[in-house]
Amino acid sequence: MPPTTLINALTVDVEDYFQVSALAQHIDRASWDSRPCRVEHNVQRLLALFERRDAHATFFTLGWVAERYPQLVRDIVAGGHELASHGYGHLRASEQTPEEFREDLLRAKGILEDVSGQPVLGYRAPSFSIGYTNPWAFDVLLETGHRYSSSVYPVKHDHYGMPDAPRFPYAARPGLTEIPVTTTRMFGRNLPGGGGGYFRLAPYVLSRWALRRVNRIDRAPAIFYFHPWEIDPEQPRVPGTSLKTRFRHYVNLDKTEARLDRLLGDFRWGRVDEVYGLRAA
Repeated sequence: MPPTTLINALTVDVEDYFQVSALAQHIDRASWDSRPCRVEHNVQRLLALFERRDAHATFFTLGWVAERYPQLVRDIVAGGHELASHGYGHLRASEQTPEEFREDLLRAKGILEDVSGQPVLGYRAPSFSIGYTNPWAFDVLLETGHRYSSSVYPVKHDHYGMPDAPRFPYAARPGLTEIPVTTTRMFGRNLPGGGGGYFRLAPYVLSRWALRRVNRIDRAPAIFYFHPWEIDPEQPRVPGTSLKTRFRHYVNLDKTEARLDRLLGDFRWGRVDEVYGLRAA
């Protein structure tokens, strides 16, 4: 399929390698501050790549990261990118009570806005952890001043997923838009097409095909995501992990940056708030 003129939404989940949910059982949260932090360097590499490709993105950033690396947050905003929330400490929404979730949202939003001087409108739950068991999370997001969420992935997965959820933006609550990560519809089911591990592990042509199909067949912009640690093949290896976890986390780390560069050239990219008309008044 030839390229389209649609602008797609490029998103980055700003967390470090030791904060990934799949590694949580092997890494004590109390050890985070003592571990070599690589997120700052990796995000700077992404900012340079985006500038070279004239691409803009939304950075769903942990409050924990913003608190320790405030200049990084300012650099993101100075580059013309949108700053959004990934919560404070990468806790799954589904593992919190409504009160704990509200506290986490307000803490992260407050830090991000204080550091950047910009309003934070968007949120993405760690591990796409808003689903069938916690629809109340949308109410809390609305109460805490968020205008949109990108926390639902309408696929079947062993860690997350709402395969019956709408594939395209919808009103989760009046005043709150949910923007699901992109899928393509084939053989009566939703197939992942919005990045993450699928982009890194599968051949690049599959991601390109899926995104072009959404642009041309569905006539809709896609929303794509990845993490800074996915361009870092030299990150420390976490001992004691299963073969499955090692495969998911470490395979093709040395290829992802080149794939991203290619992706930025094959499609047009912008911020979530601009692509979906959600900018602050």
